[in-house]
Amino acid sequence: MTAAPPNSLDDRLHVLRTRWGFYVSEGRFEQFIEFAVAVNSLAEHLNRMRLPGLVRICEGLEGVVLARLGTESSHPLAEQDIGILQRQLDALLGAVATAKPHVPEPDRRHDESATASPTDVDWIKPRSVWLYSPAAHGDMADALCKQLRYFGFQVLDMAWGDQPPAEDMPLAVLFIPAELATSSSDFDFIAQVRAACPASQLLYLGAQSAIEPIVALMRAGIDVAIPADEQTAMVLDRILDLVQNLEQEKHRVLVVEDSRVAGALIQRTLAQHGIDSLVIRDPGTLIEALETYRPDLVLMDMYMPRFNGVEATRVLRQMSAYSTVPIVYLSGATDVGMQVEALRLGGDQFLTKPFNPVLLAAVVKTKIQRFRETQRSTRLDGLTGLLNHTAAKARLNALLTQAEHSEQPLLTVAMIDIDHFKSINDTYGHPVGDQVIRSLAWLLKGRLRSGDLIGRYGGEEFLIALPGVCPEQAKTVIDRIRSDFSALPHAHPGGTLHATFSAGMASYPLFDSAASLTESADHALLHAKRMGRNRVETAHGHHHLSLASSSRS
Repeated sequence: MTAAPPNSLDDRLHVLRTRWGFYVSEGRFEQFIEFAVAVNSLAEHLNRMRLPGLVRICEGLEGVVLARLGTESSHPLAEQDIGILQRQLDALLGAVATAKPHVPEPDRRHDESATASPTDVDWIKPRSVWLYSPAAHGDMADALCKQLRYFGFQVLDMAWGDQPPAEDMPLAVLFIPAELATSSSDFDFIAQVRAACPASQLLYLGAQSAIEPIVALMRAGIDVAIPADEQTAMVLDRILDLVQNLEQEKHRVLVVEDSRVAGALIQRTLAQHGIDSLVIRDPGTLIEALETYRPDLVLMDMYMPRFNGVEATRVLRQMSAYSTVPIVYLSGATDVGMQVEALRLGGDQFLTKPFNPVLLAAVVKTKIQRFRETQRSTRLDGLTGLLNHTAAKARLNALLTQAEHSEQPLLTVAMIDIDHFKSINDTYGHPVGDQVIRSLAWLLKGRLRSGDLIGRYGGEEFLIALPGVCPEQAKTVIDRIRSDFSALPHAHPGGTLHATFSAGMASYPLFDSAASLTESADHALLHAKRMGRNRVETAHGHHHLSLASSSRS
């Protein structure tokens, strides 16, 4: 019987321990494969949770496991190998136990906020960042601390070489060296912090743009080495990205396999890695299955009744809707010439049967992630990394549909526009204007929940949507962001400038379509502009606002 795929960190740890216990007791080859799959699944889960230190330890265990996978004749393993694996496993479990009190829980929809008072809504959660720097870099460290604090982070500024404090593990640790770290003591210090913060992201500021010094930093425990000329923008971008733990839509794989046994085995392997799948035995139903299931990848058997996998792939590659969907062939044939021909005619990879379950899952996930990243690049705004106009409208429609079927049907939409933005561009130049836009995008990403919609609607205008939130609560949150943005300094060659934004809001169910929500929020935004800017206004009905055309600049 196929067990349900593990969902949480606790689930995966339980599966890992259980499968290792079964193998130690019985020593069967298939049990070792199950254990290897569990290790691989845990490594991927830790990676999704952005816990690089734990990922490194888990990948070390995975390497030892895969090196001993071998064949059925090489099992059970010798006692010496069992002891090596047990020590590796104990080290991993110990590191997870140490980090677990500080491991971020997956973001959950704050349903309780719908009944809370506006003053109870507090999405600006303190997130800890440690910063190590020498006295010589005081000005730079001070400027970085100030920026991070503006974006809602608690920053602990320490001297280079200080012992890691005994307190909650930080989201990230930043290193600003006096000069490029080349001494063994520098690397030892980084390794010490790495050991103390296995679940944190370690960033090194001011790295050389060369392979060897960056590799040395990574070996010491650094996760991201940032060149000197990209520091401020990249640091903020990296750290804000850490708090945006977006819940990924489940991977979907369409399996085209005429063998019932093989199809069941593939489904079981994919399920153990949290991948959803649909098996069709008749390749004649392929187009229909693609239209209804909309998979991220097709696992295609090479030899099937009526026509083969290559012929099916050639048909799909002529259809625009499926011209880029990854297709991985599965076949018992080992003819290299045939494999090359299959790839040339439209396939993405070729796996032979019987397949290694760890390799199959790794290939499937890698192909899907690259496919989704390509799709994602067409949905995001290049300057801010937020959803672009088209994608934001699509996301709003999806949130509205969810609200219509929710027990608490609430959705608040806001249109935000930076005040006097044309004057900023004209006075300080477009690069400074771009930085102001990016700063507002970063502030919104850092202060709102991961389930909220944040999109760049066009130019200096943003669209946000807060599911499960009434207008009063939304105004409290947006007005707090407005106040903080007005105090945020933006650097330019002559010093700093400050900018403000105006916002208009509209809520479902008072406005019952995506078009009426955005239009009404837009009218409320124009009203905020007319009332003097740097304020938030709410639309209270279809005819509440009588507005003439006016400029938003």
